[in-house]
Amino acid sequence: MKEFELKYGCNPNQKPSKIFMADGSDLPIEILNGRPGYINFLDAFNSWQLVCEIKKAIGLPAAASFKHVSPTSAAIGIPLSDKLKKACFVDDIENLESSSLACAYARARGTDRMCSFGDWVALSDECDAITATLLKREVSDGVIAPSYTDEALEILKSKKKGAYNIVKIDPGFVPAPIEQKQVFGITFEQGRNNFEINKELLSNIVTANKDMPESAVRDLIIALITLKYTQSNSVCFAYDGQAIGVGAGQQSRIHCTRLAGSKADTWQLRQHDKVLSLPFLPTLGRADRDNVIDGYINKNEEDVCADGIWQKYFTKQPERLTDKEAAEYLAGITGVALGSDAFFPFGDNIERAKKSGVSYIAEPGGSIRDDLVIEACDKYGITMAFTGMRLFHH
Repeated sequence: MKEFELKYGCNPNQKPSKIFMADGSDLPIEILNGRPGYINFLDAFNSWQLVCEIKKAIGLPAAASFKHVSPTSAAIGIPLSDKLKKACFVDDIENLESSSLACAYARARGTDRMCSFGDWVALSDECDAITATLLKREVSDGVIAPSYTDEALEILKSKKKGAYNIVKIDPGFVPAPIEQKQVFGITFEQGRNNFEINKELLSNIVTANKDMPESAVRDLIIALITLKYTQSNSVCFAYDGQAIGVGAGQQSRIHCTRLAGSKADTWQLRQHDKVLSLPFLPTLGRADRDNVIDGYINKNEEDVCADGIWQKYFTKQPERLTDKEAAEYLAGITGVALGSDAFFPFGDNIERAKKSGVSYIAEPGGSIRDDLVIEACDKYGITMAFTGMRLFHH
């Protein structure tokens, strides 16, 4: 296939629209089902690069959930605890651990379920039936993978009344070293960001605490690769083999850290016993449960525990999660990794990171206030590595 005509571009008024190879060669994809759109393909091609790089760096299957050209999460295929299974709504799946790819997808989709609503999914390995079963029951726009088993393809083709977008990509495709795009009729050209993120990037530890276990190295690599495909400015919290909080596209770095930290805290609190035992009505759908859980934890627009409201969601009025209980729960969390796509200009980012249990940080360094940022890390015993490499993505 030389080109694929799209229904429209980013918005319905932006026509005509298509994807094609500038050199006239065949596209490295097959559209097995559906009709993906412009933004779908932006998500697909960015997320595919992300999972491929994580798979190469860590050596395990990887999955990513993407929305509006930034990841909500990325994860590798390691088993989930019982609490995490319940928090991710996959505790009913038999033999989940038999598929590392399904574990990766369960983690990625379960991290920030509200932001992942209507996402695009990338899988580093062949999509199997268990992974497809998880995908089928989530609200999602499409998936990209190098291949699909016959059973997985049959499951996915039945999704969205047969209109689910399924894309197969050639895993051997290598893009040209120079890339171009146009803005306001003006062509921009640059070399592709082929920088490889690996454990050697974390060797320059600048804090008094030099301790960095393999689990921290793994999580920092996941955070940094995730940032490589996140709209900048961006910050990523990672823990237990997955990105648990992504702050994307903020003009101020502290706002990135606050946003990502808030998402990481919500992910942690989803595993609180009070949250896991919420007495939902059996008729309440998965997306509605996500909204209610977010409201229960973060006390947003609607008090879901209030008289006259709780009856819409629960079989009985639940006990509230108090601010004290949430704070005590979060205070017991340590070992979280934090990556930043550019240097931290002020120590306030470290102060916020500490509140979310951060013990390990990777950032480029190079600020005139690096000494103050290092001092803030030393105050809390945080290990920080300077990578020397900025990871802006626009």
